[in-house]
Amino acid sequence: MSDEYLVKIENEKLSFFTPAGEVKALNDVNITLRPGEVLGIVGESGSGKSVTAYSLMGLTADPGKLIGGKIRFNGHAIETMSEKEIRKIRGNEVSIIFQDPMTSLNPVYTIGNQITEVITLHTGKSKQEARERAKELLELVGINEPEKRLKQYPHELSGGMRQRIMIAIALACEPKLLIADEPTTALDVTIQAQILELMMDLKEKLGMAIIMITHDLGVVASMCDHIAVMYAGRIVEYGTTDQVFYEPSHMYTKGLIRSIPRLDVDEHQRLIPIEGTPVDMLNPPAGCPFAPRCEKAMKICLRQPAPITEFDDTHYTYCWLHQKAAMEKQAARPEVADSRIAMSQGGEK
Repeated sequence: MSDEYLVKIENEKLSFFTPAGEVKALNDVNITLRPGEVLGIVGESGSGKSVTAYSLMGLTADPGKLIGGKIRFNGHAIETMSEKEIRKIRGNEVSIIFQDPMTSLNPVYTIGNQITEVITLHTGKSKQEARERAKELLELVGINEPEKRLKQYPHELSGGMRQRIMIAIALACEPKLLIADEPTTALDVTIQAQILELMMDLKEKLGMAIIMITHDLGVVASMCDHIAVMYAGRIVEYGTTDQVFYEPSHMYTKGLIRSIPRLDVDEHQRLIPIEGTPVDMLNPPAGCPFAPRCEKAMKICLRQPAPITEFDDTHYTYCWLHQKAAMEKQAARPEVADSRIAMSQGGEK
């Protein structure tokens, strides 16, 4: 695997300037992704998951504005590019599967028209070549009778088939990065599993990286290499999938995991919800954004944002509880206590 990052977002700050005031959608977001990796971004609605991904494609139009940080994708400095320049990489190098295929597909055009339009726009192929490529894509995503489907309209297809059409459109130009924005939300459980399996098969065949945006930790458990947990426009915890699931370090991550139904417990055990409601992004708290809902919040949590706590090269969090634990551990070490006594005695002399 290449040491070069396909995606590198550094200290991204993005706000929406609305009549009601400034909505601070992203605050110091940092994300890295290498070619062929799968990153899951999880969190509640309004946490900034989709905005982070859309900013990679230059889709945060007015009133959204990038006010700080760097966004690097495949050697491009996205924050400095014009709309015309971004259009050249949008679809070619990075594609997106939107949340609801019924609202993403045009109801008055056939499936064939919508797929061939993307192919001719980005590749310069003739209409006939584009139609042949469209048939190949439908076969690739597991749709039967591709010739027949190309002549149909979106309303004639099931939800699962429409989602496969959206994946086919996204893969039309074999992008290096596929962004999946909650691609299984409107689907039943059986079709969800099929779509996720399809995406992983295509990742292996095409060698592309994937950013999976979801509010469901269960969806990312089996397919992601790393997970970024977002809350109120911040990444509160980042780590490998095993680290986030088996060694969760932020209270919000622990709350998300506790709220997942389990198969290895008594069937009558109640789920433990996260109390409270998400913060008002027009007036975010001065300290940790999760502090008003945290059962272990301290006074400092309400006053100051927590500094980063790094457990190793791949796992970090922003939580005052770990800072407190580190200070208590350090204070309990005899050599530290002895050195402090020696320093105080030296000062008295």
